Amino acid sequence: MPNLQRHVFVCINERSADNPKGCCMARGGAQVRDRLKTELKARGLAKAIRANNSGCLDQCEHGVTVLVYPEQVWYGHVTPDDIPEIVEKHLLNGEVVERLLIPDQPQLAGHPRFPKIEPEKKS
Repeated sequence: MPNLQRHVFVCINERSADNPKGCCMARGGAQVRDRLKTELKARGLAKAIRANNSGCLDQCEHGVTVLVYPEQVWYGHVTPDDIPEIVEKHLLNGEVVERLLIPDQPQLAGHPRFPKIEPEKKS
């Protein structure tokens, strides 16, 4: 059984093109997820952090949404190019990426630091 320290959910919900809400799939959700998986593997984090597909997270107005648990940090308008920063700052060093935070997250009052995660050692 894996001992996961974090789960990162990436919305890849897909709606019809005429839906006024739009969808994360059309905004690049799958590419964000793929970049996250690649980045976690390259940094030796794939066994400590799980990249998960997610259906709709009800944050459609915030573009591609990424949700990190257990901290419950919501990031919006995420692109594949944002993934290295999320991995480095949040997942490795326990700091939120302020510029991507979705507003109104009272659980982050004072922006606590989260536990750091060490990459797995290569043998």
